[in-house]
Amino acid sequence: MLPIQFNYDLKNANTLGLPATASHFLSLTHPAQLLELSQSPELKALPWRVLGGGSNLVLPEDINALVIGVALTGRRLLREDDEAWYVAAAGGENWHEFVAWTLAQGWAGLENLSLIPGTVGAAPVQNIGAYGVEVKDSLFELTAYSLADGHARVFSAAECQFSYRDSCFKQAEAGKWLIGEVVFKLAKSASIKTNYGDIEQELALLAQPRSASAVAQAVIKVRQRKLPDPAVIGNAGSFFKNPIVTSTLREQVLAAHPQLVSYPAGPAHYKLAAGWLIEQAGWKGRQLGPVGMYQKQALVLVNHGGATQNDVAKLTAAVQADVKAKFGVELEAEPVWW
Repeated sequence: MLPIQFNYDLKNANTLGLPATASHFLSLTHPAQLLELSQSPELKALPWRVLGGGSNLVLPEDINALVIGVALTGRRLLREDDEAWYVAAAGGENWHEFVAWTLAQGWAGLENLSLIPGTVGAAPVQNIGAYGVEVKDSLFELTAYSLADGHARVFSAAECQFSYRDSCFKQAEAGKWLIGEVVFKLAKSASIKTNYGDIEQELALLAQPRSASAVAQAVIKVRQRKLPDPAVIGNAGSFFKNPIVTSTLREQVLAAHPQLVSYPAGPAHYKLAAGWLIEQAGWKGRQLGPVGMYQKQALVLVNHGGATQNDVAKLTAAVQADVKAKFGVELEAEPVWW
């Protein structure tokens, strides 16, 4: 008998801390449970939602659906060759703890992604990234389970169709799969990446030999300094994507705002710093009802207490409208909305 729970409180299962109740909830501890679920006419009649760490979600108050919390665990070295270690982790593993574990084994490559909240299984969906590194850079393949009938499918990195904060699991394959295991190829010749953000400055303060572990420590310190702890202030991390614009639009904005922060992003395109745009539009540290943009980092939307999905939607729209009016640039929210 599947341990289905009814009217399940999800307030503590989303890092924004929004009030939310799922009509049906299952903590998935084995992939075989998906097959059992698919054979239940009552449950098949409901929409299904997959929940990882809840760090990239904006939830409504009432969720008339079967919410499947991914609680699959396990991590191991699959194999190694002259070039790399192939390391597997189950979808329910905590992402930061997994990164720390790989570094403790002496396997570099994920250090720049330290302290990102969420689970291993959710990481490819969003193609999480930080400090010049993205999950797609080291993901080898993943195993996902069909929500329709529980069958397993292996997706290569190419089949995941990764792009900036995006994958097939947010596009054509959205809502069809639960990611059960991810395999990473961690190159033995990997070189540390320190030329992004404040990493170099933080490394100098650490006064340690330059290594992957030192980079991880630097990343952790920078993130702790700049970003609020969800346990203290509800938030979903960086709330807006850095917009990618044409070089023509970038030149227009740059002419009016010479301090614009931008980076090349492919032929005739540039990535603009969304946090800078939001700050210049006057939203850093500013509230709208119970939500606001964080006083130390304008890119982070925070819940000061008592917020709902509707409050988040109002602030999102207000920030987008002001940035559009000032710069002519469209901002896209990063989290998934249920």
